[in-house]
Amino acid sequence: MKTKILPFLGLLYVACSCAFPVVPEKEDMQLAKKYLQNFYDFKEEKNSLFKTKNLNHMADKIREMQSFFGLEVTGELNPETLDIMKQPRCGIPDVRSYSTFLQSPRWKKEDVTYRILNYTPDMLQSDVEEAIAKALQLWSSVTPLRFTRLFTGQADIMISFAAGFHGDFYSFDGPGGTLAHAYPPGNGIGGDAHFDEDENWTKFTTHNGYNLFLVAAHELGHSLGLGHSDVFGALMYPIYMARDTRDYRLPQDDIDGIQALYGPPREPPALPTKTFSPQKPTEMTSAEAPTEVSPREEPTEMTPSKTPTRPDDCDPHLTFDAITTLRGEILFFKGSYVWRKSPYFSDIEHDTISSFWPPLAAGFDAAYEVDKKDRVVFFKDDRYWAVSGYRIEPGFPKPIQNLGFPTSVGKIDAAVHDQNTKKTYFFVGSKYWSFNENTESMERGYPRKIAADFQGIGYTVDAVLQKNGHFYFFHGSNQYEVDIKSKKLIRIMKSNSWFNC
Repeated sequence: MKTKILPFLGLLYVACSCAFPVVPEKEDMQLAKKYLQNFYDFKEEKNSLFKTKNLNHMADKIREMQSFFGLEVTGELNPETLDIMKQPRCGIPDVRSYSTFLQSPRWKKEDVTYRILNYTPDMLQSDVEEAIAKALQLWSSVTPLRFTRLFTGQADIMISFAAGFHGDFYSFDGPGGTLAHAYPPGNGIGGDAHFDEDENWTKFTTHNGYNLFLVAAHELGHSLGLGHSDVFGALMYPIYMARDTRDYRLPQDDIDGIQALYGPPREPPALPTKTFSPQKPTEMTSAEAPTEVSPREEPTEMTPSKTPTRPDDCDPHLTFDAITTLRGEILFFKGSYVWRKSPYFSDIEHDTISSFWPPLAAGFDAAYEVDKKDRVVFFKDDRYWAVSGYRIEPGFPKPIQNLGFPTSVGKIDAAVHDQNTKKTYFFVGSKYWSFNENTESMERGYPRKIAADFQGIGYTVDAVLQKNGHFYFFHGSNQYEVDIKSKKLIRIMKSNSWFNC
């Protein structure tokens, strides 16, 4: 008889000081009882004669739960305890420090295979592949394990995205709630990891999505045999928390846990492997080489032998081609490079445009975001593209005349979306147009002179940014801060003043 394997259901709560609605005391008690039954082995006696015994036993379980989460151990169902109980979480019992599943299931080999069955439309396929490979590399870097990717057939770890019911009797619950779940090592579904497609998956840590690398690293820990940890900050801690993933390394508690199952890495490290399926020669990609091109795909772009050097952040002569916001971040474009300023981290991140949107050519003329539509629009010469996150929307590029520009306009210099009026302003030479995003049409009475409506802006505009009630007009190495309501010039700064230079 095949043993039934239960999944680890990944949590998705982002720590915050959220206020929950007031719930009647009776509902609080029912919620607490169900929570303790599911996660702390609380058993309620149905006979009314055992009412006092039930309350004492329940208080003991509340103390156990409070101890796990580092709360004040009172045995009382206080607001802090209820807040934790109301947070979406994993569907298996909690454990102490690092832990493994019962009977410590583990892979009995060091070469473990994985396969990505499908992809989320929220991210580029290459970014999904990289996130999974980097997540596996976390574990291979501290163990003798090696991970190789299959493109056909059955792998040890089958990875997929699905919504709602997806065939394993542990349905996902829509946006919010459970992010993902994974099964411990074993035959059949053992080791498999499922990710809820109703969530918004991201390559980077943002305020309106979940970092796939972080969630995958956690879930794949389950796929290797680890349970949850009560060490705050450990990767296997049961609550998802946004964090900086640059140069991310496994916390010591996670290292102790995985090495208890598989031991430390061998010296020297094992080399990546290549394998071929019996039916078709398909290369397996080692997790140690996340950027390797899939054999099913052809390279779409040649890399020049010499890449233009990225300008220094604090170069006083630094200029930008275009600037836009994207899901809370500010993106500054220059040639093939993009600077990312995130509200979560103080440092500026540096990327290339191709790392976000490989099909788009470098050197945008203008860009703007309509956050309510989760859309960024890019302009290059007489064409424009609409992008949702890191996915180019179908049907693009389109000619800019589709937006209502006359044929005499061959390119857009700059664009900015006013979140208050829901209008987008396009700047071309010394004039600007107003575009109504609700009706998707140009407004009457335009174009108008830029200098007539925006004090101090008597130059061709390179880029425009809206932030904190101000427009920032970029011209050459300077930027001009203008109050949105009065449209009066406030001050002039260097273009790179956003970089803390």
